[in-house]
Amino acid sequence: MKIDVLTLFPEMFTGVFGSSILGKAAAKGIVELHAVNFRTYSTSKHGTVDDTPYGGGGGMVLKPDPIFAAVEDLLSSPKSDLSEQSAEAEAGVKPRIILMCPQGETFTQQKAEELSREQHLIFICGHYEGYDERIREHLVTDELSIGDYVLTGGELPAMTVVDSVVRLLPGVLGNETSAVTDSFSTGLLEYPHYTRPAEFRGMKVPDVLLSGHHANVEKWRREQSLLRTWERRPDLLEQADLTDKERQWLKSKDSERKGN
Repeated sequence: MKIDVLTLFPEMFTGVFGSSILGKAAAKGIVELHAVNFRTYSTSKHGTVDDTPYGGGGGMVLKPDPIFAAVEDLLSSPKSDLSEQSAEAEAGVKPRIILMCPQGETFTQQKAEELSREQHLIFICGHYEGYDERIREHLVTDELSIGDYVLTGGELPAMTVVDSVVRLLPGVLGNETSAVTDSFSTGLLEYPHYTRPAEFRGMKVPDVLLSGHHANVEKWRREQSLLRTWERRPDLLEQADLTDKERQWLKSKDSERKGN
């Protein structure tokens, strides 16, 4: 996978792209990560990328021309591997161009899984009051938000999405089953985890996890996942793939709670 991030502050990505899981994935050649300063695509001698909004109002708006020029250059840049470009073009593969914006679709694990199947992602990180609407309407394929709050720019949200997507790529995590059982991947929150020692300051690991009985362990984990979701994020249960028996079990929990 290739990931390009258009930003006014590429230095913010140096540590993130070069450390931990992302750094290791890049070192293995699983993903290419690039932070591109779109100010270099400004046609102004001062490198201007924003202007006052038509119709008046507070704040500054990102101009369309530097953003369009940056994306177009990424899609035809001679810096890229020409053989890869040719293969992409022949296959009709188009990159997903993602606008990080508080008005966008709320980012979820399911969206991360969807994006992890792409070959090329381009993220656009804004600043100031907002984007020229023509960027939304005629350039991007997706608008994403990481929550109902506003940050000073799209860099931190882009880092979050990139991290979430890259860890799903084959070969990135040491244990390939880790991502499969993560919270939200199954539609439920993940079950509790324990490791050595079996007893710490009088606090014991549940006996079932020490039993070596794999079927009982899986049953316990499923029940704990259901219970944790019911307690913390009951809204997720509405769309979860549950058996009739599991739904009855959760219903009994509701009855117990109301009885207390």
